[in-house]
Amino acid sequence: MSEAAPAEPRLSATILLLRDAAPKPEVLMVKRHYEIDFAAGALVFPGGKAAAADASADWDDWTDGDFGPVQQDARIAAIREAYEESGLLIARRRAVRGPGAPLVGADIAELLSPHRGAVDRGEMSFLGLMKEHDLVLALDSLVHFGHWITPVMMPKRFDTHFYLAPAPLWQIAAHDGRETTDAVWLSADEALAQELDGKATIIFPTRMNLKKLMRATSVQQAVSMFGSEPVVSVLPKTGKSPDGEPCLYIPEEAGYGQTMELLSRVNV
Repeated sequence: MSEAAPAEPRLSATILLLRDAAPKPEVLMVKRHYEIDFAAGALVFPGGKAAAADASADWDDWTDGDFGPVQQDARIAAIREAYEESGLLIARRRAVRGPGAPLVGADIAELLSPHRGAVDRGEMSFLGLMKEHDLVLALDSLVHFGHWITPVMMPKRFDTHFYLAPAPLWQIAAHDGRETTDAVWLSADEALAQELDGKATIIFPTRMNLKKLMRATSVQQAVSMFGSEPVVSVLPKTGKSPDGEPCLYIPEEAGYGQTMELLSRVNV
């Protein structure tokens, strides 16, 4: 009897929104609702599956940056998910669009906040909302940070692009109450310490990207450093540890500082 073919991974995106703090920058993390079917109760970065509308050609005139089909779709998904789950909007006024132009402030974010649920449920077009308020998504402000593909033996698989970006100044993050039950700013060190102390659940890809983020000492340094480093795709492969325990292996060249994780610690 032949084995079933692996499930096709779905394009998804997640975003590490950073703000400066002492002694290390903080990243926005949201707590997944306990009734969600993936990573229930875990601390994650805002993100989720790309929607069909994220790939619309109509976005070309309402985005800054030229990234090609997959990267543009994933970046749009990352910004949309961040808006839905945290209320933070990485966008510019169309009248001042262009690389380096300022992002919208708290006034626009608060004005659009009541529509988060409708966009999330598919009752309102995110593109239509941007057009209505004459805004463009600042895709160019996102730095490609990681690329993880769910192992082939998993029934649900995701092809996930991780991005980091400076959090929009003056905007206030707030969880959505549906997919997420909390929104917190933590340094990578603090988040990992919470997991070690049993105060938080963090899934394997999130944990690895937090460990990678620990190298940054400021938002600007993170943008500069990670923006100049290549992103190596990670498709964890099953194997055995030197002690014979089931584990996952990831490529050393991905730059996460480790290549093996025991399956007992994967939390998926």
